[in-house]
Amino acid sequence: MSTETTQPGRPILDVEGIQRLLPHRPPFLLVDRVVEFEEYKRLVAWKGVTMNEPFFAGHFPGKPVMPGVLILEALAQACALLAVKSMGPDEDVNDKITFLMSIDGAKFRRPVVPGDRLELHVEVTKQKGAVWKEKGTAIVDGQVCAEAEFMAMLVDPK
Repeated sequence: MSTETTQPGRPILDVEGIQRLLPHRPPFLLVDRVVEFEEYKRLVAWKGVTMNEPFFAGHFPGKPVMPGVLILEALAQACALLAVKSMGPDEDVNDKITFLMSIDGAKFRRPVVPGDRLELHVEVTKQKGAVWKEKGTAIVDGQVCAEAEFMAMLVDPK
């Protein structure tokens, strides 16, 4: 099992590395970098939230707040990164897509606004074959803003 932590100025995965592992692309790619990784255990990623995000134009004019469903999507993408990166190059993960099966116990604690750095903390709670159960917590400035449990399956896209 491998454990990786970032060195100052050097992420474990930058946006280009993330795009090699996930099919998501801007504006729907909601993870900017991976800064901590423990194979089959946990991952920490970041999303820099800027006023340039397309959803802020309508959510809400004059009081921009990141939609809760997009915070959950960012956590789900971090969960997918944990699964795919854990499996490594031997598993042909580039030929897999992670499909979300369920989200349980979603709770929202505080709003996420432009200028926030959204920290995405995810951990494996159970994994059997292609099915992964993971818990995710979104944190800004040390405060939990959202949390949920996710179940997803790695599948062939064909």
